[in-house]
Parts: sequence; C-alpha cells; structure tokens
Amino acid sequence: MTDKRRYALVTGGSRGIGRAICIELALKGYYILVNFRSGIEEATQTLELIQSNGGNGELMPFDVSDPTIVETVFKGWREHHPGEYIEILVNNAGIRQDNLMMWMQNEEWDRVIDTNLNGFFYVTRALLKDMLVKRFGRIINISSLSGIKGLPGQTNYSAAKGALNAATKALALEVARKGVTVNAVAPGFIKTEMLNGLNENDLKVNIPMSRFGEPEEVAHLVGFLASKEASYITGEVISINGGLYT
Repeated sequence: MTDKRRYALVTGGSRGIGRAICIELALKGYYILVNFRSGIEEATQTLELIQSNGGNGELMPFDVSDPTIVETVFKGWREHHPGEYIEILVNNAGIRQDNLMMWMQNEEWDRVIDTNLNGFFYVTRALLKDMLVKRFGRIINISSLSGIKGLPGQTNYSAAKGALNAATKALALEVARKGVTVNAVAPGFIKTEMLNGLNENDLKVNIPMSRFGEPEEVAHLVGFLASKEASYITGEVISINGGLYT
C-alpha cells in the first residue's frame, strides 16, 4: 500500500520566486500544482525542473483574480481527487504596475489589487475548508518589503501587500486551533524579472549585505514554514531582505 500523495499549490509558480518554491517543496516530497495565468513555456520549464530533481507535479492554469474560474477549477479538482486535499498553499501570484499616484490610472490600481490581494482571498477561501476538516494546513503568502515600509511609485502594490500582511494575521487567529498556520514572507530585492528596470548597483549600496537575494533563499524559508517543524509559528510576517529594513 502506497502513501497518499501530498499536494502543494503554488500560484504564480512558472518563474522567479514561484519557480524556486515549486522546486523546494517538490524536494520535500510534495506533488506540485504549478499555477500560472499565461506563459505556458515557462510553466512547462518549471515542471521539467521539478521532475529533473526527482519530484513530480502538474500544471494548473487559471487566473487567481477571477472568482468564478477559481471556484470552477477547485470544484473540478475535488471531483477528480476524492478523499484528497491540497495541504500547502503558497499565494505567490503577483504583478507590479508602478506609477506615481498622481498619474496612476484606475486599471493600474485595480489590476494590482485584483491579482495580489483578491487572488489571495479567492484561492485561500476555496481551499481553507478542507484544511480545517483535515486539521492540517499551511498557508504562506508572499508579501513584499513594499507592504511593510512602502516604496514611492508603488502605492497600489504597497497597498495590496500591506493588506495581505494584515489579512495574514487575522486569518491566522481564525484557524490556529485547527492545526492550520498562516504566515507571510516579505522579500526585499530578489533577483527576478519583477526587478527589471531597477539598477542593482544603485540599490545594493543601501542593503547591509550589499547584494540582492536569490529566489532559492526565499524558497528555503517557505519550505521551512510549510513543514511540521514550523507548527508553532503563525500570524507572522517574516522579512527576508539582507537587513535593508527590519
């Protein structure tokens, strides 16, 4: 008799920090559901990297910001996986559309809030009941330095991530007695496509460690928070920023 498959969903898992998290959780024995909205080539590459490291998973394309699609996807998933549930959820899907607030358009505000904040709500709500029934779950939200200190030109992004931090703390209190932990990880400057257009040499002089972080460094922290060893940690927003802001 084989052990039941253990599932982890990583939203926005096709590249960058999301890809590194997928690989990290696969190494810990999870079957990875790699979510993405677009970019099938990158998502496929993530899955290939998971498999080349001895893990396994599948692609799960959907838009986290569409509540109807989210509900439909997970209804279908449950129908095909009776008795199973997704025990690890990493809410990583996010976008930036930077602009000074005086020039910011409605769609720039709405798109960032929809993906970074509403996406957390829709996906987490869809999976939470199963975690509570099974009395085990890990919800890990990928926040940002912007959500703690704020950054100019990122009023929309800072608002979304700051709200995500507050939601993390509130939800943690709701579910703590059921064996479900809820934490957030707030990266600083990490070497991903999200930093395209930013000058590393100019920025790293303000970082005590004098460098940008690597996606794998964030993934290791997420991997720990997903583990049973982190069972007494909940409601935390943990910064990983090389000492830039503490």
